[in-house]
Amino acid sequence: MQPIKHVVIVGGGTAGWLVAAGVGKMYHGRVNITLVESDAIRTVGVGEATIPTMIAFHKLLDIPEPEVMSAADATFKLGIKFRNWGHIGEEYVHAFGQVGRIFWGGEFQHFWKRGRNLGMDIPFGDFCLENVAARAGRFAVTDNPVLNYAFHIDAGLYAQYMRKFAEGLGVVRHEGTVEHVDLHPESGEIASVRLARGEVISGDLFIDCSGFRAILSEGALKTGYENWQEWLPCDSALAVQVEKAGPTVPYTQATAYGSGWIWEIPLQNRVGAGLVFSSKFADRDWADMTLRQHLKTPMIDEPRLLQFKTGRRKLAWNKNCIAIGLASGFLEPLESTSIHMITSAVIRLLRLFPLNGIQPILVDEYNRQTREEAESIRDFIALHYHATRRNDTPFWDYVRTMSVPDTLRHRFEMFRESGMVFLVGEELFRHNGWTQVLLGQGFEPKLYQPVVDNMSDSELLEYLKGFQEHVAKNTSMLPTHDEFLARYCVSKKTEAAMV
Repeated sequence: MQPIKHVVIVGGGTAGWLVAAGVGKMYHGRVNITLVESDAIRTVGVGEATIPTMIAFHKLLDIPEPEVMSAADATFKLGIKFRNWGHIGEEYVHAFGQVGRIFWGGEFQHFWKRGRNLGMDIPFGDFCLENVAARAGRFAVTDNPVLNYAFHIDAGLYAQYMRKFAEGLGVVRHEGTVEHVDLHPESGEIASVRLARGEVISGDLFIDCSGFRAILSEGALKTGYENWQEWLPCDSALAVQVEKAGPTVPYTQATAYGSGWIWEIPLQNRVGAGLVFSSKFADRDWADMTLRQHLKTPMIDEPRLLQFKTGRRKLAWNKNCIAIGLASGFLEPLESTSIHMITSAVIRLLRLFPLNGIQPILVDEYNRQTREEAESIRDFIALHYHATRRNDTPFWDYVRTMSVPDTLRHRFEMFRESGMVFLVGEELFRHNGWTQVLLGQGFEPKLYQPVVDNMSDSELLEYLKGFQEHVAKNTSMLPTHDEFLARYCVSKKTEAAMV
């Protein structure tokens, strides 16, 4: 085996610099790290909403949270508010926190379901602190009560912060575009990349962060792609930045329309917005008109079209190349999983890092974990489309009636018949996520777990009412989101504007 002494990362942006930061932090002084990127290539830069796993990644890097948030114009996120997904006019929040309590005999949705049968009219989300706080516009990082949260970030500013961090660990950046990839004539592994200006950069392990182009893993190694558009039919997005107005809400908004949906991501000084749609059911003119019609504030720039194919690279790790970020696949932005899948891949790489040489068993394990993670997230995102009751356009007719993966169909049937959600392995989205989305979109189970009947009617209703009041009381103790941002992590852009 050839020891790994030189890692070459092709592509910067969020993915490239997160890989550089992670590998640099863990293997500083043991491997040389070179990152190749070109200022002439604009990064995609949409993945501006995150999920709570990002907190752990920052702790791994020893990055102070207020510092990175200030640099990235960031705000806090307690979940996603979905509008018009179950049916037009309906809305719910998929929050990051625990809904109610989990008992040994069953999860909270069984108690809630029985309460509904007894005439209780308290929404499921009212039993989750993060859900209620999000809707109230309140937030704080506290020990009591504890909130589960994530961030909204300016992806460009975040990448700049990570670049500075990584270069501080010795990562060397080369400006330029890759013009050719040289392969070993016998092994077929990548030997070096040649830049347009003639420079040749050799390495032992190559990380492909070149975005949708996948220069190394697809362009050079012809790894192949598994297409999931059958279940995730959206393939285009118009992204735009708009002016900010009013209080900063601590949640992402995802509002469904005729053939797609609009996202709104609040930062401290602007809002990231865009419309995701399927080109099979709508064209750019419809998307442009719908986006402009529903934006709440003036645009800062013109909408930019992004086209993608949902799915994954057949092998995330192929020979001596690992694809991370958009180069490894894309599952659309509905549940803000793009940056999570980058940090998850980085942590996976660090744990399986082939310092002594690439072993097939490490490659297989990396690819197994990557495949299972992507498939479980695919099912969760497809759930949002398939669990709709909308029938107002051909797009919603298609997703409502489309065939779904067997794994997802089993979950639907299990929940519909019994109210139960069972997980397989280390899935990203747990019971709280599945139940909030299923119930939020009007997908109620027929039955509840019989163990709930161990409580009398009055005991159950008293317990549920008391829990709701406890959540409301804790929410009222929190400051507003804007008040907390002002004292915790004022944006550097705000500070610069005040000078």
